[in-house]
Amino acid sequence: MKKYNSLILKAFLDTDAYKFHMQQAVFYYYHDVTVSAKFLCRGINFYGSYSKTLIDQIEMMSDDLYLTHDEYIYMSSFPFFKQEYLLWLKKFRYDTSQVNICNENGRLCIYINGLWKEVILWEVPLLALISEIVHENESPNVTSNIAICHLKRKIVNFHNITKNLDISKLKIIDFGTRRRFSYNIHLSIIKFLKTNFPWLVGSSNYHISRILNINPVGTQSHEWFQAHQQISPILINSQKMALKMWLKQYKKQLGIALTDCISMDSFLRDFDFNLANRYQGLRHDSGDPFKWGEKAIKHYQSLGINSLKKTLLFSDNLNFTKIIDLFRFFNGRINTIFGIGTKLTCDIPMVKPLNIVIKLIKCNGKPVAKISDSPGKTICLNRLFVKTLKKTFNL
Repeated sequence: MKKYNSLILKAFLDTDAYKFHMQQAVFYYYHDVTVSAKFLCRGINFYGSYSKTLIDQIEMMSDDLYLTHDEYIYMSSFPFFKQEYLLWLKKFRYDTSQVNICNENGRLCIYINGLWKEVILWEVPLLALISEIVHENESPNVTSNIAICHLKRKIVNFHNITKNLDISKLKIIDFGTRRRFSYNIHLSIIKFLKTNFPWLVGSSNYHISRILNINPVGTQSHEWFQAHQQISPILINSQKMALKMWLKQYKKQLGIALTDCISMDSFLRDFDFNLANRYQGLRHDSGDPFKWGEKAIKHYQSLGINSLKKTLLFSDNLNFTKIIDLFRFFNGRINTIFGIGTKLTCDIPMVKPLNIVIKLIKCNGKPVAKISDSPGKTICLNRLFVKTLKKTFNL
């Protein structure tokens, strides 16, 4: 097994943008809320042998990974970040006592517990570490050149399938941090695309956005809605509360809402005229994207809102071919943006990407759930709470 004498992660900002966006809102509104999260593998989990390496890495994170002065200045340049939060973030250090990692009969097990405002930053770097450690041990001969050569072939195919299509409004974002092959390959791919692929308009990674001078992109993830299932005094109001509290923090900025924490249908029942009018658009992360998009357009029309003034962000298991199919279908009916992750930063011949996530399982000691539009993505360790959630939201 490969030995690591230094920290794999090179920067505190090498994580998804929505983590900082959510963390700021948690910092102001939910200072004392506690959460528990769990590592889940949707495939065969044989990663337990890497637990010691992972433990060594998070020990280094607590010592060496923090917001530098240059990163602080960069974050201060965005109007939606507040100085009080950024000054607190400057003092933030990863607390390894919050993370329990073990090898359970060959399976990698990870539980994270603590204050939400702190635990929130563990997910993305942990997943990126696991992915890089596994891939560098399983596929040690893969290089950035191999990844770029494969990317060039995909771009040739992209040009072939868009030959007779007006793609002047096409926008694609890098969403590939969590399950990338490695940091070096991730950086090489985005650097190449910035120079050779004008449809790339940003990255969900603040570090890569900073060093390559591209736009950072992100709003909130499932955990924002999950936590509100226990924060809201009344369960049926939890989605509305989550949506309203986000607007309270960000007003007219970062206005893309995630729809599938308790299914698209239940989301739309809560997404009334006031919310639909104030939010810039919606993000798709599970279920049939074409049916989802049709539902979104129909919902806007039913509220008397011009769909051409709204945006749909697609981000579920995309590749260039799927992106063009969706762009062709919705172009001229509603604005679209496409977030491409694993199929960008871990799409390498003979390499199988890891199907891993870290999700909230409790908030304030009580169960939370994600009831996805794709059955395989539904997450909850408490069946009784799932039944309660389904009954409450009439699923």
